[in-house]
Amino acid sequence: MHPALARLRTRLGPAGWLDQPAAMAPYLEESRARHHGAALAVVRPADTAAVAAVLAACHEAGVGMVPQGGNTGRCAGALPTAGQLVLSLARLDRIRAVDALDGSLTAEAGCILADVQAAARAHGRLFPLSLGAEGSCTIGGNLATNAGGLNVLRYGSARALCLGLEVVLADGRVWDGLRRLRKDNTGYDLRDLFIGSEGTLGVITAAVLRLFPLPERRATALAALADLDACLALLARARHASADTLTSFELLPRIGLDAAVRHVPGCRDPFDVAHAWCVLLELDGAGDAPAARLEALLADALAAGEIVDAATAASEAQAAALWRLREGLVEAQRHEGASIKHDVAVPVSRVPEFIRQASAACTALLPGVRPYPFGHVGDGNVHFNLSQPPGMAAADFLACWGRCERVVHDLVAACGGSFSAEHGVGRSKTGEMARYKSPLELELMRGIKRTLDPRGILNPGAVLPPG
Repeated sequence: MHPALARLRTRLGPAGWLDQPAAMAPYLEESRARHHGAALAVVRPADTAAVAAVLAACHEAGVGMVPQGGNTGRCAGALPTAGQLVLSLARLDRIRAVDALDGSLTAEAGCILADVQAAARAHGRLFPLSLGAEGSCTIGGNLATNAGGLNVLRYGSARALCLGLEVVLADGRVWDGLRRLRKDNTGYDLRDLFIGSEGTLGVITAAVLRLFPLPERRATALAALADLDACLALLARARHASADTLTSFELLPRIGLDAAVRHVPGCRDPFDVAHAWCVLLELDGAGDAPAARLEALLADALAAGEIVDAATAASEAQAAALWRLREGLVEAQRHEGASIKHDVAVPVSRVPEFIRQASAACTALLPGVRPYPFGHVGDGNVHFNLSQPPGMAAADFLACWGRCERVVHDLVAACGGSFSAEHGVGRSKTGEMARYKSPLELELMRGIKRTLDPRGILNPGAVLPPG
């Protein structure tokens, strides 16, 4: 072991240095169990100074280091290879400050997202980032991947919800950018370099987050669309009629609704007719305004032929039941056999066109495949998944992943979209970076990487393709 690492091991102590296989195992497998890693050790520093010591030691020893939050990623971006260290931020879990008047909260990188939401609520404020893994994902990971989720339509992704950062650089120096300013026009925005960089440029150890007034009321409905194209007209109507207080606009396909009802307890289709496409929409505001606006816009949409039916929630329990359908269709897909997943974004106006083209192309490539598209259509983010054809072996289906991915991502590119909307690049999509990013974009990214990480120790192999 390099002397710098031996000194680091002594400094961190038994709670901060894990090297036994059983203790390391949870840190070396991706949440979907598709990817597996190997490591020299897992380090668990308890504060920013200790993170700086880890980075300084890795820099001196020339050892690769992979930051890890809740390990809920989907692209192998937090998994190491043999000889590298895993840097777990789990012990940096303090809420340092909450200022309700200022509308800010300062949290360490290891804070669980749900705990940050709860801390904001305790002060009568809303932290609106919300996603399926919020009970286990961490703020550091959310920012490192620029997480999206259910409320991007109104509040933006993680980048838009961050005012300032504390970051440990590759050589162990600490950049204190924990500013609470809404305006700071003093040169390059260093904060935005680190958000979405997946730990390849520096390690986020704390962040100042934006808070919002806690909504008094929310109004929720499931609307059955006349056809897929009608989702665009309904979205435009909802944004206008709600005075842009629309927080969520989620597309649910028939295949997903059927799977949720079939496999997930508590899921029930509120309609007597099996509609091909539905939208779950929610808006917030004060007093009775959200419910009144929702009822009015749904009535107008029905009269205009954009929707053919709607079920509105008259209570929090009914709203939760509608959201259970949205959550359930994700959970249910695994009961339908193996699945091939794509996290893509296209311009909102091209969502229906993309879904039709991708469904047709994948069905032509793999007869019997079952397209399973759903997601945040309000911001153009479609989770274009594919379920295993009946009668086909799971292994044979999963062997087609690369071919399906090429078809889908080529169509995304033709629509002016992105092959990664909210899950990041990690290690599993670096080939897509090489295929779809321009040579100039890659040159600029590599130049930034060389400047901030000259020895290449920060999350080696993630985000940027070799070259």
